[in-house]
This record gives sequence, structure tokens and C-alpha cells, in this order.
Amino acid sequence: MKRLERAVGAVIGSAVGDALGAPFEFGPAGVFSARFPVCGDGGEMCGGGGWDPGEATDDTQMAILVAESLIERDGLDLPDIFSRFQRWAASEPKDIGLQTEDVLTNGMPWDLAAAVHFQVNRRAAGNGSLMRASPSAVYFAADGQRATMDAARRIAALTHGDRAAWEGTAVFHELVRRALLGADPIAAIPDILDAVHPGHRDRYAAVLSRDWHPDQATEFNGAVWPCLGSAVWAVRTTGGYEEAVRAAIDLGGDTDTVAAVSGGLAGACYGADAIPARWSELLHVPLPGYGDRVLRLPELHDLALRLAAQGRPKPATGERESAGSAADDNPMNAV
Repeated sequence: MKRLERAVGAVIGSAVGDALGAPFEFGPAGVFSARFPVCGDGGEMCGGGGWDPGEATDDTQMAILVAESLIERDGLDLPDIFSRFQRWAASEPKDIGLQTEDVLTNGMPWDLAAAVHFQVNRRAAGNGSLMRASPSAVYFAADGQRATMDAARRIAALTHGDRAAWEGTAVFHELVRRALLGADPIAAIPDILDAVHPGHRDRYAAVLSRDWHPDQATEFNGAVWPCLGSAVWAVRTTGGYEEAVRAAIDLGGDTDTVAAVSGGLAGACYGADAIPARWSELLHVPLPGYGDRVLRLPELHDLALRLAAQGRPKPATGERESAGSAADDNPMNAV
């Protein structure tokens, strides 16, 4: 399978998982399979809970904003991404995480907003940076492990001041990169963990281990650790895209995001052709704050190809100069 097919699979796979899981958000485990017990019978992209059938949530909306910034700015322009996020947040989207909303509307500059939020609240390890990471994972994949993990940390730090969120997003970036190369991302986990910050390595090693099950999670899967662990579990214990996303949604809880992360990784592993057409054909992504724009399957397919083709090593712009500060204290210089 060609790398471009896997790249398209990652981008569309994440969006499909998001839209498929949205109607089941905050519900109990097993509801999806109880309603749709047989794979392939159809009707699963059902809508509900305020979402139209095939409508993607804030997970994919923010992912698209990151993707379009990377393409239009020809690289990582952190102030530009933050500005796009602010414009989106100001438009009152249907759904937005409480932490993300506070960071984007607290009036602080782009390089301080998330850090100040974390200093005040001390709780910023949600999965909101992980949910939007599939397009940026595709874009930076050609740059190698260090660069893609570093880019993930920088983008995550725009809205999440807790390094746990940066490290989880960095791990996801590298899992997708390995999959795009045709390698087994699950087998690469021990090597990837070596690149995780030492202060967070053990906790990620626990949720990414082969014997971990989502039932062992110590937090709601809206947190970054069980969200990533559940996504990897869903891919590891199934044999295809459809099965992985179904397993993710059946966990209950934050179903749209867990399915978006699972769908991005599964799409990178199995390629775009593995995503059921009965799901992807209904997919649409409104972009609040950007007029009447709605991206559908052709636009997302083109976006994925542009991300994969345009991504190459570039310096980040807009980094904060902070002499003498350690990486732990300066999210914009996280390494």
C-alpha cells in the first residue's frame, strides 16, 4: 500500500470516527454494538445528540484548522494556528471543551494562554490536543521521529499547559508516522516510549502495554492517558478499520474523541480503502467562524494529499524567546 493511501486513511479515518462516535458521547459501554450488532448492515452513521448523520464535531473542526494553517503558512506557524482557533471559538461552535474554550477566550497571548490556565487550574491533561492530531501527524511524518514528536508537543501546548497532553500527542504523531511507513506501530511502542519525557514515560508505558485494557483506566477517557491507551487497544485487538472504530465507540464515555484517535491510527494502518463508504460518503465538517464552509469527502481527500505532499522539514515560526527557562516550563520550546 502506498504512503499516500495511508495518509488519506489517517485524515479521513479520524473524521469518520469522530462523526460516528458523536451521537454516543457520554453514554454507557456497549450501546453501539447493541444498536448495530452486525458489521456491514448499515445505518451506523445515524446522527443524534444534536449532530446530523455524518457531521463531525469540534475534534475534526480543530484538526482542519491546524491542517489548513500548515498548508497555507507552509509550515508550523503557532500564532496563526492559535488565531484560527480563536476565530472558531468566538463563533460559538456546537461543541468545545471547557478547558479549550477558556484558553482561547481568556484574553492572553498565544504563547501564554495555556500556560496561565494550567498555573491557575492545575488540570490540563485532557484529550483535546490529541483529538485534532491526525492531519499534523501526516504533515510532519516525513521529517522523522524527533521532528514530528516535537511539532506535536508545540501544537498541543497552544491549548494544553500540562506536559502530559504534549507527550500523548507526540506519541500519537509517531505511531502514525510508523504506520505511514508501512511498519507496525504497535510493535514500535517500546522504541517510541524512549522518546517520551522521563517524567511521563511510566504512565504512558502502562496504558500502552499489551496487557492493558480500558477497564483498567484510572480516569475518564476524556483524559489524555486513557484516551490514547484506548485508541491503541482498539487497533491492537482488532483486525481492520471498521472493527477498531466500533470497539472504540463501544467503550462509551468520550466516544467521538476516542473514535477519532482510533480512526486516525487505524486509517494510517489500513488505508483509505478500508474505511466503509457508507460512513465516509455522509461525512461533512462545518467550520464555524469561516462563513458557510462545509468540507466533505472530496475536500478532505484533497487536504490529506496536500498535507502528505507538502510536509517537509521547516523551522517553526513564532517561537517564544525565553532565556534560561527549562523545557518543562516553556511549552513553546518543548523537546
